[in-house]
Amino acid sequence: MAVMIKLRRSKLVAGTTKTLFEASEPEKAILSFDDMSRPLKGKKTAPISGKGILNNRISAHLMTCLESIGLPTHFLRSLNMREQEVKKLEPLDVAFRVRNVAAGSLSDRLGIEPGTILPRPIIEFYYKKGQGDYSLVTEDHISAFQWADMFEMEEMITVAYRANDFLNGLFTGIGVRLVDFQMEVGRLYGEYGELYLMIMDELSPDSMRLWDLKTNEPFANTIQSYQEIAVRLGIIPREGIVQGGDLDESLAEKLERIENILANDDTRKIRPLTKTPFKKGTTR
Repeated sequence: MAVMIKLRRSKLVAGTTKTLFEASEPEKAILSFDDMSRPLKGKKTAPISGKGILNNRISAHLMTCLESIGLPTHFLRSLNMREQEVKKLEPLDVAFRVRNVAAGSLSDRLGIEPGTILPRPIIEFYYKKGQGDYSLVTEDHISAFQWADMFEMEEMITVAYRANDFLNGLFTGIGVRLVDFQMEVGRLYGEYGELYLMIMDELSPDSMRLWDLKTNEPFANTIQSYQEIAVRLGIIPREGIVQGGDLDESLAEKLERIENILANDDTRKIRPLTKTPFKKGTTR
């Protein structure tokens, strides 16, 4: 009688809402989305049934959209309802947030009325102290502590503005206001030492602040909000995958898998930053 052996995958990073696992190929990893909600101001997290499925799908869709305008990402393909295959990158120690409308900590810090349209998009940088723990920093901090060099800073700013322009148009087209969003990038080293920066982690309602364009009502941390965004993006049917609080896993399993065709094209060319790999403690 044959014995089925379930292989245990090694965890690379375990977060609040996602876990990164080793893949069978060393240059790749498996990003798994769960149903836990993000903690807010010390509040305990609680699972939201179906959230991981929706965020997996939303992030995969948005990553492929950014690839279509020439912004390389780590996303390769969705594997199942909750998992996607990604390139394994070296995360930068800093993330950035692009703000279009005053809200959250920006309003608190500067005393600007929430909902005020900013005179132009504002990019803020955050040092990643730990899992989910970010501190606002300046470009001078980043340079002094060598969290990123001048080439990487320039590339991050370019990516931030281009992604913001595209995502603003995309969400406006479905009646959603993109108030702000957070993005992380990572390093990929080429065969000859060339360095590439790629968008990584996730692009979902967990990393964005989204409001309804007509009512200015925020899309809250509820399954209805996550599902409404996915419906408007056209990546789940109008009736949704969660009905009456119950997740229809059979329907979710039947959804077409998303693949990053551009990232899997061996003839695709992306622009390297430099021929010399960056290492902490050195300058270029």
